[in-house]
Amino acid sequence: MSKRQLRLGAFMRPISIHTAAWRYPGAFADANFNFAHLKRFAQTLERGCFDAFFMADHLAVLNMPMEALKRSATVTSFDPATLLPALAVVTERLGLIATASTTFDEPYHVARRFAALDHLSGGRAGWNVVTTSNPDAALNFGLEEHVEHAERYRRGREFYDVVTGLWDSWADDAFIRDQTSGLYFDPAKLHVLNHKGAHFSVRGPLNVARPIQGWPVIVQAGASDDGRQLAAETAEAVFAGGGSLADGQRLYADIKGRMAKIGRDPEHLKILPGAFVVVGESLDEARDKRAKLDSLVHYDSAIAALSIALGTDASKFDPDKPLPEIPESNASKSGRERAIATAKRDNLTVRQLAQRLGGYGGLGMVGTPAMIADQMQEWLESRGSDGFNVMFPFLPEGLDDFVDKVVPELQRRGIFRRAYEGKTLRENLGLPRIENRFFPR
Repeated sequence: MSKRQLRLGAFMRPISIHTAAWRYPGAFADANFNFAHLKRFAQTLERGCFDAFFMADHLAVLNMPMEALKRSATVTSFDPATLLPALAVVTERLGLIATASTTFDEPYHVARRFAALDHLSGGRAGWNVVTTSNPDAALNFGLEEHVEHAERYRRGREFYDVVTGLWDSWADDAFIRDQTSGLYFDPAKLHVLNHKGAHFSVRGPLNVARPIQGWPVIVQAGASDDGRQLAAETAEAVFAGGGSLADGQRLYADIKGRMAKIGRDPEHLKILPGAFVVVGESLDEARDKRAKLDSLVHYDSAIAALSIALGTDASKFDPDKPLPEIPESNASKSGRERAIATAKRDNLTVRQLAQRLGGYGGLGMVGTPAMIADQMQEWLESRGSDGFNVMFPFLPEGLDDFVDKVVPELQRRGIFRRAYEGKTLRENLGLPRIENRFFPR
């Protein structure tokens, strides 16, 4: 039996990442904006002992040509600050992680929002720290052009410092609430941050008590050099882009090595690459499901997805020739590099690459429950990952298949829990509670 335990998040956007998921036979076409369905999905994840429901938020609608946009199910979705508290009420152990942008939000807002979620959920909140790579989002926040990549990361690092400083505004035992004396809190256990930096001036303190977990779990997703360094310095979970096992092992060794160099315990960060999982009773059945799903991606959507990944208009390329040289842009560097590497590795034309990315072009696990468990176990035991951020091809069937068929196989092998270890997200991920920097015990 393996001593290492698999960690499983569920990548929800707030449902599947696949462009055609809503079109698949039997799929809930309106699930992206239907709370009854989302409640069912969260409760199914909890039944399967998943660590967390991860909501990937976005801040723009007009981020692709209308011919592609009109085919997208993600043009409308709930704000995470609205959805996750609602899901907290209908679940008991499932972690609740959401994106909040350091480029287009303010530290006080984010600190307050996630501290409140942590209290409402009993200690199950997580913040996915993103610098926002979508240039169309800038237009919704008073900017005519996107903030430069390195500058976004500099701002993001200071943003993190302010948010975590605000979470430490109150000592854990600051609130006395003595009805006899009339003393509600001890002023000696309140810290005023008074942060003044290059990007932010924030007085504080936060008007929410210290989070149950000390801090909500810090999650990060960038894979560029800047992103890896930010993860090594700040993150407790990394949602990595899926590639080959060798790629995963290199990323794993790099980020954990950076942690060791700055004195952080590498075990205090869980690396979870995205894994697009399609389950079948046989390999052929699983492949047929994936082929059926991909066939439902319209080319207009596919070329738009490729354009977003590359940070340039791919519709001008000859669809039946190899991908031309792509200059660097202000968009996500890791997404661009993965797309280019995929095209070169598999000798794909622009059309073929677009079709793949239009569905999902990252790590795919397609096969029987035993085959999928084999792959997950290999990644875990060879230090390619600490687990996975699972992407379901369509819902509810894809989610039900994983929970009812793959999870029991992982449990049988002794590499995945049969019951939650604790009540908080930190306890279930095997992460320590964060001590207060201003009021150490």
